[in-house]
Amino acid sequence: MKNSAILLLLGVMLFQMACEGDYRQRAIGENHEIYVIMDEEMHESATAEALNMAFNRVLIHGMSTELYRLNFRDFSTNEELDQLRKFKNIIIATPIDAESNTGQLVGALLGEGVKERVRSGESFAFPLEDHWYRDQWALILTSSSDSLLASKIERAGHELRESAVHKELARWEESVFRRAEQTELSQDLWDSYGWNVRMQHDYIQTVDTLNVVTFRRYLPDNDRWIWGWWQDGVENPDFVDQEWINATRDSLMEIYVRGERERSFVTTEYRRPITTSEISRDDRIQGWETLGTWRMTADLMGGPFVNFTYHDPETDRLFMVEYGQFAPGVGKRRFIQQFRAMGRTFEADSSFSVTDYPEDYIVSYPPSP
Repeated sequence: MKNSAILLLLGVMLFQMACEGDYRQRAIGENHEIYVIMDEEMHESATAEALNMAFNRVLIHGMSTELYRLNFRDFSTNEELDQLRKFKNIIIATPIDAESNTGQLVGALLGEGVKERVRSGESFAFPLEDHWYRDQWALILTSSSDSLLASKIERAGHELRESAVHKELARWEESVFRRAEQTELSQDLWDSYGWNVRMQHDYIQTVDTLNVVTFRRYLPDNDRWIWGWWQDGVENPDFVDQEWINATRDSLMEIYVRGERERSFVTTEYRRPITTSEISRDDRIQGWETLGTWRMTADLMGGPFVNFTYHDPETDRLFMVEYGQFAPGVGKRRFIQQFRAMGRTFEADSSFSVTDYPEDYIVSYPPSP
């Protein structure tokens, strides 16, 4: 392919984007698929291996839930490139001075000034969000050589992966709340207890106490639930770690998330890996996300859970919001990502005070581990 042909194609794309309003089609493909545009001779390269290490992760162990699947593709015509650029998730990876179609594409996208920054080692990753189609995540990764690019990807793997996750969770938030959101439930939580999350359209409230609420969305083949807990007077959250989170969760679910049998309740499945990581937010609130599986005591049931623990330093309040599912035979990935998107809508009222509760309001922590 000639470089001039690539430039012509890019010029048409940019002209379309410059028109008033964005009337372009949405990008196509699955949320968990990333198309890597890379010269065929690099499909077994160090860069390809580094990309696989960065993006081929498991969401929740034991649930067959891959985070992303990479599809490596080359192109030799404008028509093939035109098809590739339609996908939701795209990575374009190549050494900056590669004399190939991918190298020429990257050169045309970046320009000579940016290419000099790449050669000097100053930059290597360039996002192109919604560049060709709406709702698209695209990323250019380039450096002076295959080995240098691979090492940069290895060092920045978490940040690169989180960039794709951030875009995907934004898609899920839009999708989940596109129709019939229960704003009245969220508003009631805010008015009564000083916090809320956005509520999907068909959850029903089942428990409402002074510091615990539960909601359920029951279908015969896909039972889902949400519960929330909060504690006032928590000045320092340094004790919050994975062990404390799970012990607290277990003590609450023994009371509020019970099975049909007398001695059955939901508890953590400790025989499978559990992960806890801090959530990056752009406000005052500190957050942790815990992913794992649950099991039902005295029964043969289990499934995934997504737990959020939040601390608001302005009001000294600690919160938990958890999402769980029982759906044998149903793919779990999309629901886990929906839960992750829903839980990130958490907000807390900085003006809320425990004095807003009745005078006899006394709540103690669940048992410490």
